[in-house]
Amino acid sequence: MKLVVATRNINKLEEIQTILEVTDCEIIALSKIDRSFEIVEDGKTLEENAQKKAVIVMEKFGFITLGEDTGLEVAVLKGQPGIYSARYAGPDATYEQNRVKLLKALKSVPDAKRTARFRCVCVLAFPKIFNRTIEIFEGICEGKITEKPFGTGGFGYDPIFIPRGYNKTFAELSPDEKNKISHRGKVLQKVKVFLKKHNNMPKEGVEPSCPFRGGGF
Repeated sequence: MKLVVATRNINKLEEIQTILEVTDCEIIALSKIDRSFEIVEDGKTLEENAQKKAVIVMEKFGFITLGEDTGLEVAVLKGQPGIYSARYAGPDATYEQNRVKLLKALKSVPDAKRTARFRCVCVLAFPKIFNRTIEIFEGICEGKITEKPFGTGGFGYDPIFIPRGYNKTFAELSPDEKNKISHRGKVLQKVKVFLKKHNNMPKEGVEPSCPFRGGGF
């Protein structure tokens, strides 16, 4: 089975490859198919962006495709930065610039009101030869925003996000610890279960014993 991941974010790709340990699943980065292929994330929700990425890449290259979009939703900021999390400080903002802007926005907010959550949506898009079109999955991790960064692991907002029930940020946890409780870890576990359960999904014109067979790269 070949599964194309519609992302150019190396950090996200590494997490997805680590978590999606699916039998007979060859995870392929979009950059290995076409380095120049771009997708404009102009959806109004995480679901819209994830579905757009999955469907466009699937229709372009003909493989089962995983689209993903993640947002950090801060309660006191009415859900911001949300879908703009990756570009909160500007179109080409770095992880650090996004963190700095968020911490400035929360500068006078007391600890009790710094609640936030990471929400991740994954969409699987299937070629027409399968008897389904898309499947949508969601993962949420509740927590709060710190007053300054802690830890050197992870990426994005990890150094300033403490998951509920912990006293360490994502950046202070090991990759295994983070993947067990994170938004992305939770949603990808759902994807993993789905793929294992439907590994014998019938496909028109192809024997059921090899439903996910596709062309090589």
